[in-house]
Order: sequence, then structure tokens, then C-alpha cells
Amino acid sequence: MRPKRFWSPCPPSGLPVPWKVVSAGLIFLGCLAGGLQSGRVQAEEPAKAQFVDLSLMVAPEFPCSWPGAGPGFQINHYRRIGPLSAYNSDILTLDENVGTQFDGPTHSVAPPDSGKPNAGPYGLVSGDKVPAWQFVGEACVLDLRKLLDTAPNGHSSLVEASHVQAWEQRHRSLQFGDAVLFYSGFSDRYYRSFPSGRRFVADPLEGRTPGWPDPSPQAMEYLATRKVMTLGTDSPSMGPIPGPIAEETHYAGLKHGMIWTEGATRLGKLPATGALYCTVGLKHSQGIGAESRAFAIVGQPLAGQLIESARNKRVVDLSVLLADNLPVWWPGKGVGNNRHPYLRSIIPPYGMKLHHLDSHTGTHLVPPAYALPPPGFDNQTYAPEVRQWLSAYERRFGKRGTSRVTTEQVPLSQTCGWARVIDVRHLIGTTSKEQWPVSPEITPAHIQEYEGKHGPLKRGEIVIFRSGYSDRYFKPFPEGDRFMADPLNGRSEGWPAPGPEAVVYLAERGIRCVGTDGPTLGGADPRRALMTYWALGSRGLVGVESLIGLGEVPQRAYFIFAPIKIRDSHGGPGRALALY
Repeated sequence: MRPKRFWSPCPPSGLPVPWKVVSAGLIFLGCLAGGLQSGRVQAEEPAKAQFVDLSLMVAPEFPCSWPGAGPGFQINHYRRIGPLSAYNSDILTLDENVGTQFDGPTHSVAPPDSGKPNAGPYGLVSGDKVPAWQFVGEACVLDLRKLLDTAPNGHSSLVEASHVQAWEQRHRSLQFGDAVLFYSGFSDRYYRSFPSGRRFVADPLEGRTPGWPDPSPQAMEYLATRKVMTLGTDSPSMGPIPGPIAEETHYAGLKHGMIWTEGATRLGKLPATGALYCTVGLKHSQGIGAESRAFAIVGQPLAGQLIESARNKRVVDLSVLLADNLPVWWPGKGVGNNRHPYLRSIIPPYGMKLHHLDSHTGTHLVPPAYALPPPGFDNQTYAPEVRQWLSAYERRFGKRGTSRVTTEQVPLSQTCGWARVIDVRHLIGTTSKEQWPVSPEITPAHIQEYEGKHGPLKRGEIVIFRSGYSDRYFKPFPEGDRFMADPLNGRSEGWPAPGPEAVVYLAERGIRCVGTDGPTLGGADPRRALMTYWALGSRGLVGVESLIGLGEVPQRAYFIFAPIKIRDSHGGPGRALALY
């Protein structure tokens, strides 16, 4: 699917810049000199790596949900910029197996004390407990296109151990740290909008057309002997059809603790070996897997450095857990001003979980269209208070931009790169109760102080503010009210957050993505928060909010964040990792 053409917000010069031109300069984020173990970020090198998105577009007219399992994917644009809201946001309804997704061991393995025949130790490893290193590895692409559409209607051609062994003879032996990807071209050919989209899943299940090629249980057992723990397929499921063989294949791999991506696409864009493969799914508590984003980084030396980190398990998960008893959605001030809460229900007879959530739930992306209205927007549509804020903002920072850049249009190269973690823990406790609701503000001076100690920020790096706030206050309710509800209602100090001046400074330094371990990049004061978001969007920056565990990230680390690829979403739930 070809992305839409669109324009970025106007830069300070007032001249529109094609977003593709902006993103071209971000293809290789970060300053690359020496290995991951070197102590300081050094001079920039020419772009030598590219990001290959391997994820299906999630939208209502595509076959992104398993037919018959629940209501299918839905998006409701329930918050729109206007008199009632200064922001756009959405309610997402999606299940664990929507679009591109990953399966965790508990998809098929029961707990060891359950007494069930499919019980085993990996029956305790749900999607949220999969170790972070297992989401990344060296892509080993098995070209199986000769198997496509060679089986009878309603049946899958089987990928056998002999196919894997033939690949090894041509390339090298598989080993721990590899991500084996089964490339048949199925999703490339058949993932289409309805009605032709029925050919992707429904028609094969009805026996009208051939099924997708997939591995046999014996192939899974062979891969287990090679210590392969991460796989992927460009079919809608890792299970061949018909009948019980699908579950046999699942169990044959998952009982060894494997995980895999289902519904990948464009695997033919990767070399047979040498690319870093990454699949990052939402961190649902006790999930059998999750909605995911799959992509690859191709090109040396970056891919090789990150592969080495993956093989040595030098990977940190920086994402908050998603659960209905945790503060993962915006509570708002007062009563009735909350965003849609995080809710789950069970889909019978599959046992899959259906998720209902706001697009800014948990660890998530903030695209420009979250706070920026579309071109042609009449500012008089804002509430009177917001019009006053806008007037003050534009006197200080120039015209607020406009944007249609939603989550799926933000390049992965913009949300991945060498991290610069700026410690702002000293700001905690620097406001007085009389000022609340307010957040300690991160200013350009704080950033410059960091630069004086660690070297200047460089174009394309990811700046992340570490306050320790989520480590301290992200807890189950009622203690969890301290995370957002109490600060918003003036019962406690807010989280440290950058003001618009800090955002402008970062933009001038060439930073295009900013992260925080606070709930949001906007603080507890609604006026300053909105100005921060206007500054972000108007200068083409995106944000990653509600990170956790930043104390585990060393000075030299590569940050990865990828949201679910949902069309027209004004936020992006996702997963954040750091490789070092």
C-alpha cells in the first residue's frame, strides 16, 4: 500500500517541506562510530542503514481480524479538535490477533500444574513475560515462494525440516539469536481490502482457495534443536490448515518457549541474512500474545551491532504493563473528563482477549495530528480559553502549524535511534503546593547543562527525559491515582515535563523524537501542556510517552519504539526497547 502524500507543518521559515524529504534525512538515525560499548556519541557518519516496515495496515476494510472472532477491528474518532477538545484521540477495538501480531508461549502451552496434556514450564510465559531479547534477532529469510498456491483448496503446503536444512546448506547453520522468517509472498499477494480481502483468510478456511504455506510440527522441532527462539511468517497464522495440524505446529514450537510473528509482509525486501529483525507487541498483562509491529534494519554497521546486542541478550524493555487496575489511561481533571479506559473481554470459543482502549494508552506515540488541527481549521472553533492560549503561544513561538500526520505516517526511522537519556530527577519536589496543578518544567538550560557534561545533541538522536516518575508512581489502584489523577486534581506535584521552549531548542538541534518516563510530555498544567504539544507538532517532532525503567539504559544505547500500524490513528500504543 502506497503511503499518502502529505506535508509537514510549516517550519519557522514558513515554507512547507515535503514529509518525505524530512524523513529521508532520518533514514539512519544516530551518530555511528565504534561499537555499542563505546562511551560517548561521536561524529555522524553517512546514512548506511534503512528501515523496512514489515507490518500490515490495520483498518476496518482490510482482513486484519480473524473471521468470526469478535467484532473485528474498529476505530472511533471520539475526540476531535474543536470546542470540546484541544486534541484528537480515538477508541480502538482490537484483539490480540489483529493485523501483524506475535504469539507468546501461553497461546498453546498450559501452566505446568494444570494437569492438561499441553502443560509445560512455558505455560507461565505470557506475552508480557517474554524476555525483551527475544523480540529482536538476525533475520534469516527462507524463500518459500515455490510453495505458494501449490496445495489443494482448503489445505496448506507444508514447510518441512528439509526446506530449513536446504537453506542452511546455501547460507549457514541456524543458531541462537536468529529470527527465522518464512517468506512465501502470501500476504504480499492477498492482503487486500474487502471483498477481495476474503482471499487472505476466509476463502482458504471455507475450502474455496489454497491455504497459506506454513511449517510442519517436525520443522518446528528441528528449529528447536538449532536453539532458534524467534520466528515469523507472512501468512495470517503460523498454523497450516486444515484441522488439528495448526495447533500441533503451534505447540511444537511454543512448548520450547519460541515466539513468532504472524501476518508479516514484504519479507522479500530483506537479504537472506544480516538484517536486524524486530517485532514489538503491546504489553498486555497475561496476554497470549499481542498486536505487534514488525520491521527490520538493513545495512552495516548498525544492523550488525544491534544483532550482536540481541545475541548477547543486551536488551531492556521500557514499556509499562497494560492492565485495567493500572493507570494506563488519561483520568482527566474532576469527574467525567477521562479518556476511554483500558478494558478487556474474552472472545469465545477462542479464549482470545478483545481490547478496548484509547489510542494514548500505556507506552504510546504522539504524532503531530494529535494536537494540530488539519489544514483549513478555523481557530474560532476552539473554546474561548484555548483561543487565549493560542494567541499567547503564537506571540511567543510563531504560528501554530496544521497537520494530517497520524501514527501510520510517522517513519519508523523517526522513533528509533541512538538514545540520549537526560536525567531530570533533581526537578522532583521543586514546586510548592500553592502552585498545583503544575509540573516541574524542563527548560533549555537543563538540556544545555546535560550537553556540557556529555557532549552536544546531534541530529537524529532520540532524547529521553528520565525523572524516575513512573518507577516510583506507576502502581495498581488506588495507589496508582498518584501517577496522573492526583497531580491533575492538585493533590500532588505533577511529573517533570518539557515546556515549549525546551521543544523549540530540541528542534533547533535536529531532534525529531522525544521520550519521557512521565505519563505525558505535557505536564499537569493544561495551558503549558497544550503549548508543548503545539510546539512538538508544529516543528515535526513526535513523542513517546509513559516509558519506565530508564535507569537500566546505559549511556550508549539504541532506542527502539514502534506503534501498531493503525490507519488514521491520532495515537499509537506500542512497545519500547533499548539495545546496548
